[in-house]
Amino acid sequence: MTEQKGLEVCDVSHQYGSRVSVKSASLEVKPGKVHCLLGHSGSGKTTLLRVIAGLESALTGEIKIAGKKVASEGVHQPTENRAIGFVFQNYALFPHLSVLRNVMFGITQCSRKEKLDIAMHLLQQVELGEYTRSMPHALSVGQQQRVALARALARKPAVMLLDEPFSELDSRLRSEVREITLRVLRASDSATLMVTHDPQEALGAGDMVSVMRAGLIEQTATPRHLYNHPINEHTARIFGVVNSILPNSEFGRSICSSGTGNTLLVRPEQILLNQTSQTPQGVAGVIVQINYEGPTVLIQSQLASGQCIWTREFTPTERRSGEQVQLVMPESESVV
Repeated sequence: MTEQKGLEVCDVSHQYGSRVSVKSASLEVKPGKVHCLLGHSGSGKTTLLRVIAGLESALTGEIKIAGKKVASEGVHQPTENRAIGFVFQNYALFPHLSVLRNVMFGITQCSRKEKLDIAMHLLQQVELGEYTRSMPHALSVGQQQRVALARALARKPAVMLLDEPFSELDSRLRSEVREITLRVLRASDSATLMVTHDPQEALGAGDMVSVMRAGLIEQTATPRHLYNHPINEHTARIFGVVNSILPNSEFGRSICSSGTGNTLLVRPEQILLNQTSQTPQGVAGVIVQINYEGPTVLIQSQLASGQCIWTREFTPTERRSGEQVQLVMPESESVV
């Protein structure tokens, strides 16, 4: 398994009737890695997941799982013949089976003792070893998610597919359950593809992230590269506030001397905000808005030209609305 590529998707398209929902999508996920598929509702991310799972048929392209072709022109392996585990958004646990029996359900070609040992090991991994006799309705949503994960992993799949697995959890529980889930997934040596609409979740969970829009994968990169070097303004704004600056504008001329005609994309934290009395260099502005974000604060300053620039600083901050400041971008910072 580790000698082979876990999941390979090459030039896959899909359509519902006359509407194309996925357009020439390609990605690769190696064993033991987590790849996040990020996009807004209707972007095609869940449809692509369903095509990989065999729940929908590909119109064009090829899909390989653990080196085995499961979809291409004239080939469509049914879901049960694909080496995948699937965790649905609603977890889809069997309500009449205990936690232990839910996990044992998908294990085949083993003695009962072997099935029991596999299930118990997985439940201990997801920190539910004490809940073997519990029924699904008696569990919290977070516990149900972990049972679904253990059940999917019980088949020892080459590929794990997760569709918004943490969307039903509150923010505190989401972080805790995600940490356990990712640890177990990476230890399983499965290639994991996870659909999410949460940019911060994608950045925090994925070894690689693909951004989808209108059926197209616009960019695939590491979280760090996506955040700092987005391919376009749409992708940049998915990951938070970004300054869109014209090169010939007041601030644009101060940070770019290349004469490029392209709009410059600059993250707020890339720009320094100095007091005028301390550092006369830079472009003069006045603070017009302060938004507290918890550990950081987002500050909007207006330049003499009327252009507004966002900067970000760690809290606590002594900034106040109406304060005269200088905006400076260090030479070490890069613009997109």
